[in-house]
Amino acid sequence: MTTHLRRTLVATTAMVAALTGLIVGPAAARGHDIAPDRAVLLEYARDTWASFGAMADPATGLPADNISGDLDPATRSRYTSPTNIGSYLWSTVVARDLGIIGRHEAKLRLAQTLAGVAALERHPDSGQFYNWYDEATGAKLRAFPSGDPIRPFLSSVDNGWLATALVLVAHADPGLARQANAIRSTMDFGFYYDPVVGQIRGGFWDEDPAEPAAVLDNYRDRGPDVWYTGHHYGTLNTEPRIASYLGIAWGQIPREHYFTMFRTFPDTCDWGWPETKPLGTWTQYLGVDVFEGAYPYRGMQLVPSWGGSMFEALMPDLFIPEADWGPESWGVNHPLYVRAQIEHGLDEAGYGYWGFSPASDPAGGYRAYGVDPIGMEPNGYASDQEGTLVESGWDDPECLRAAVQPTSYGDGVVTPHASFLALPYAKDAALANLANIRADFDAYGPGGFYDSVAVRSGTVAQRYLALDQGMVMAAIGNELLNDRVKAYVTAGPIKAVIRPLLAIEEFNAAG
Repeated sequence: MTTHLRRTLVATTAMVAALTGLIVGPAAARGHDIAPDRAVLLEYARDTWASFGAMADPATGLPADNISGDLDPATRSRYTSPTNIGSYLWSTVVARDLGIIGRHEAKLRLAQTLAGVAALERHPDSGQFYNWYDEATGAKLRAFPSGDPIRPFLSSVDNGWLATALVLVAHADPGLARQANAIRSTMDFGFYYDPVVGQIRGGFWDEDPAEPAAVLDNYRDRGPDVWYTGHHYGTLNTEPRIASYLGIAWGQIPREHYFTMFRTFPDTCDWGWPETKPLGTWTQYLGVDVFEGAYPYRGMQLVPSWGGSMFEALMPDLFIPEADWGPESWGVNHPLYVRAQIEHGLDEAGYGYWGFSPASDPAGGYRAYGVDPIGMEPNGYASDQEGTLVESGWDDPECLRAAVQPTSYGDGVVTPHASFLALPYAKDAALANLANIRADFDAYGPGGFYDSVAVRSGTVAQRYLALDQGMVMAAIGNELLNDRVKAYVTAGPIKAVIRPLLAIEEFNAAG
């Protein structure tokens, strides 16, 4: 059988599996032998963990942002972020719980990293961490190893992922709870919350960044004023909602904030600059007017993300059981979003593979990839190297805009972490897609799957990113350990506050 024919048959099988049963039940209930799946996922987890073992600096316990595909310690990036550190912390717990490392080794690693985090310089009035540190020394960076300057910045979403990991560690190892909580308890996400708009800012600088759009203010009136980003995180279906969940759960941000974020922008010409005219109606939750908008796509209606990428929509779901807690919102939308990614890769673009999310660019650097029609960003996250975008059009006579559909797509770029994020909603399709990527390309190394593959040229980004590897580990941990990663995070006030909040809403999503 030729490789092309084999790819076609497997891809077709994967799509049928995905489209006929997106939310899968227990494997045994489907007459499916769980043992081979478990063995494959354990292999992926062991190899993925090896990349963290190589990325972690032995002196500080802090992980590098990335490392080369051969796991040579000399290629550690010499910079790290709060998100990278959080990824390493939760991945260490998953490696312990899967039996990849022993409990003693895990405790030593976690304790060392927590001590390294406690020693990092941070903004004293908010308890928030800066975006970049040297993983080998813990020093706050003012320039990357390349020489490119850094203006020290404090990011709401990056701090959200570190805080999530600290909560997880405190529940996963009670002996380290005091150490983890001592750091986490000083982190105030209310520092980002703009009470006038009802949304959180992207972050702030505590030194003048010389940014014309920066807003000088201090929402907590604690300490000197800071320079906030000109933008808010105003779109609900993106990864910064993890910071919103934490801030709400800890009483630092009001509950109403959840409903001030846009499901889509309203369907008026004033908001006519995105690519797609949404479908929806207005309703009200907790006194907040909400436009329950959705985008039409291939017979579905779904709440889009900002760029159409997998990690925007599904990374928070690794830690917050959104589909369970919001059965009429996320419980409907998440499987539709996965289905849209599958249909784009296998049918619409015809790549033979799927899973589009920001990742290493196979041509060098880093780039945002996604499925443009399910993203709100006007310029879109394309799924291919050529940047092929879609204009879905507006049929409002006041601001009529014709649809423009591409006739073909180019060199599509898929990233394995996107398939792992899809495991709860299309397990068979995700495993088949990963098996195809591994079989058809030089896409798997000593640290598991390399970061991305351009599927028509066969070009592979042979390096490992802590963030993407961390998503892989968390997804496998949930799949093989009955959502234990989520259980560690949601024990305590997060469940008590966020679960009833998500239960209120019904998205305008259907498929």
